[in-house]
Amino acid sequence: MIAQIKEFITTIPVKKVSVKDLLSFEKNFANYLVAAFVVVGMAMLVIGVITYLGHGHHAYNVTREHPWGLMIAVYIFFVVSSTGLCIVGSLGDVFGFKDYELISKRAIFGSIVTILAGFLVIAFEIGHPVTMVIYNVVSPGLTSAIWWMGTLYGAYLAFMIVEFIFLLKNDMKMAKYFGLAGLLIGLAAHSNLGSVFGFLNARPISNGVFYPTYFILTAFITGIFIAFIIMGFRYRLRFNEEVKKMLTGLAKIQALLLSILIFFVTWKLLTDIYGGMPDRAEVAIHILGSGTFWAEVILAMVIPLVIILKTGGKAHVALVFASLSGMVGIFFMRYNLVHDTQLKPLQMLKKVEYQLPPEWVHYFPSATEMMISIGGLAFCIAMYWVGTKAFNLDADH
Repeated sequence: MIAQIKEFITTIPVKKVSVKDLLSFEKNFANYLVAAFVVVGMAMLVIGVITYLGHGHHAYNVTREHPWGLMIAVYIFFVVSSTGLCIVGSLGDVFGFKDYELISKRAIFGSIVTILAGFLVIAFEIGHPVTMVIYNVVSPGLTSAIWWMGTLYGAYLAFMIVEFIFLLKNDMKMAKYFGLAGLLIGLAAHSNLGSVFGFLNARPISNGVFYPTYFILTAFITGIFIAFIIMGFRYRLRFNEEVKKMLTGLAKIQALLLSILIFFVTWKLLTDIYGGMPDRAEVAIHILGSGTFWAEVILAMVIPLVIILKTGGKAHVALVFASLSGMVGIFFMRYNLVHDTQLKPLQMLKKVEYQLPPEWVHYFPSATEMMISIGGLAFCIAMYWVGTKAFNLDADH
């Protein structure tokens, strides 16, 4: 069996990469800018990890009142991106839409590197990641949504890697089988991640059935944003007719998804406010007055949707930049999700001797949290770039 696995691995097509290839950049501003960000980001990651190892969670600004911070939000940002790219990649190799086979390899590889980046960031939030993996196996918590999240995402990653190998070998039949299994497990994992928030009975603003479905919807939206960015860099904004056709199709799907998202968010806030339920209505009203909420709405919803509707999805270059705007908005969406959940102090934490309880819980990320988070993004970009050098990520015709 081991010999067969070794033989299988040796047949994976990998391009020979020299140091010269890795260090060669196209002489344009975008590549140098990305390269500078990766170098600075990786340096920040090293500094942040060293600080964390020296001080533990004291290096973070999380507290008993606000136990989930920036790194939880960044973890969600990455795993949402991974699931979204998996969905986009599956359009071609799983569901057989020929127009989208152009991006299948890039999307599936992107889903692998984004979830690895998410695992990297969350590893320094958990505290004991190795112990977590061990006890995840020897002492499973079958009633824990977080246990299911870790287990399902681990299985999802394995299926994505195998699917990517078969895509590289141009074995579309096996890629379809593993891609379908990975997609179903990924959707289950991602919906389960939404349930981590939906099961919070003590947090009325998030409790309910909204988030498990909301997470799937926003994952698909995120995947399309990243698809535009990936293809924009691949073709340096000079798209051929085949790519234009694919991007126009993705843009039309995105318009529908963004419209549904706006509908979802509107009714979520209306139902939160209606009736004045304590700790739900006041938090919803507080969210409506938040600048980060409106950044999420404008950058991730309004700008891309207006451009798509105005141009019929054919302004491909503009949509690449709108997708960059959208990803910034998606980050605010993830940060708002984590922070807004904890805006109101829990009842049992409100009474501290004879002091008046705080009306709102305040939190701002520490420098260490920001460095590790930025480093995670730099790590993700670096892995993807190396993958473009090591593998043929273009469609085989």
